[in-house]
Amino acid sequence: MDRWTPRVTVAVVVERAGRYLMVEEDRGGPFSLFNQPAGHLERGERLTAAAERETREESAWQVAITDYLGLYVHRTPEGIVFHSHGFIGLALAHLGNPLDSGIRAAHWLTFDEVDDLDRANRLRSPVVMQRLRDARDGRHYPLGVIRDR
Repeated sequence: MDRWTPRVTVAVVVERAGRYLMVEEDRGGPFSLFNQPAGHLERGERLTAAAERETREESAWQVAITDYLGLYVHRTPEGIVFHSHGFIGLALAHLGNPLDSGIRAAHWLTFDEVDDLDRANRLRSPVVMQRLRDARDGRHYPLGVIRDR
């Protein structure tokens, strides 16, 4: 039996001094796209460990995961379904490591700058802005709501 499974990803909203950590991705189109540090869960990896790893690899920032934003389900026009676990992270240190391939740069942007990117269709998906709004509105949960043993 062929079983359907969604793609499991993590994403981290990191705010510092009124700015949000965003990564600029080269997706092969005419314009780069912006996203929170995000990526796929690896086999055997815990969600919070994946969130910390993806943030390190894509932005060169070490973060502590502090809260859970929730599960965001996104369906692409091609029919691919992503189950993206959103987190809030606290910036601890800039590590200076090279960024993942496909990542042009990491930026600290204001909410209004990200909103402008959204209006210009420069965000990776609609989920990016929703996670940011939820974080700003205080819609988050303690990490204990995740049973990941």
